[in-house]
Formats: sequence, C-alpha cells, structure tokens
Amino acid sequence: MFSGIIETIATLKNIERDGTNIHFTFESEFTHELKIDQSVAHNGVCLTVTEINGDLYKVTAIDETLRLTNLGSFEVGSKVNFERCIRMNDRLDGHIVQGHVDGKASVLSVADKDGSWEYEFELDKDFTDINGHAAEKLIIHKGSITVNGTSLTVTHIRNRTFGVAIIPYTYKHTSFHTLAVGHQVNIELDVLGKYVARLTS
Repeated sequence: MFSGIIETIATLKNIERDGTNIHFTFESEFTHELKIDQSVAHNGVCLTVTEINGDLYKVTAIDETLRLTNLGSFEVGSKVNFERCIRMNDRLDGHIVQGHVDGKASVLSVADKDGSWEYEFELDKDFTDINGHAAEKLIIHKGSITVNGTSLTVTHIRNRTFGVAIIPYTYKHTSFHTLAVGHQVNIELDVLGKYVARLTS
C-alpha cells in the first residue's frame, strides 16, 4: 500500500529481458534502506525488490504489467517516481494507492500557469472498463487520481480527458518535469470508487 507521495526519483541503469519478463536495475538514494522482497512503487507500479548490490537494486515486471503500464517504454537512463510502501503509523498525506495500475493515459497539453503547471491527459483507447463501468466515470472533479504514482487532485474531467495541477515542489521532485505532449503515463483510479463500481455493477 502506498500514499502517492513520491520520495525521490530513481534512475534506470540496466534492462535485462527474460522471456516475456523484464528485469530492471535501478539506482536510488534509498537503496541502502531497501530489503529483498520489499514492495516499491515505480511510476505507480508496485514491484518487488529481488536483488540489491550497493546503490543498485533489481525488480522484475511480468508481461501483464508491461502491457498495462509504461514500463515497457523505459530506456537506460529513464527517471521514475519512487515510493516505498507506507507504514501503518504514518500520516496518509496523499490517498490510498495500491500500486496496481489500471491503464495508461497520454499527455495532451502542459500549460505553464506562472507558478504552477496544468497537465491534461486522455485515457488511452485500450483503457479497459472497470467492473463494467467506463473508466472515465470513476474520475470525478476534485477527486483523487494517481498519475505515475503521484497522488493528485482532478481539476476537470471531460469525457475521457482530465486535468491536474502541479505545484513547483511536485514539478521539481518528481518526473513531471520530464513529461511532454505525447508521453504516456500510468493511471491508477481511486480504489474506493472501484469498490463502489463493483457493488453497483
């Protein structure tokens, strides 16, 4: 379980293909605090630490994960949002994030608001329905959404497009400053909304 509050940016150092799986080796300032079998979110994707070597650690993404997320487009040198799982006695500064990505969205626009930035995204065409409900129905104005692992508030929603506002701290300390029009991001919809959708389906 995560909160969507990004701790740092990790750098991809190596990509190793193994059948339909990919082993990713990352470098992070928190590697020395990790342990084998620990869950870590990478752009909002929960992956298990399988190996640690100095400042480097390894995780594995299976075919299903690669299909639903932007991990398959990573290249050596890619920067990703990094968050360790929350502890039960921590403050929940963001919202409840599972690290189970529902699908991808594409950046439609990035607007400089003279002190903040507004990003607009469109859900990809293959973004599947959730419990029989159109995915966009689970995105609400002023509701929570996870974009590349970052807990954000929806500023507007129109059909399959939605916007979020990014403050300077988030812009600087996450990978948002690397996003441009056309880039794909990982989306996790609010788990509470998904449960409601399931109960009413």
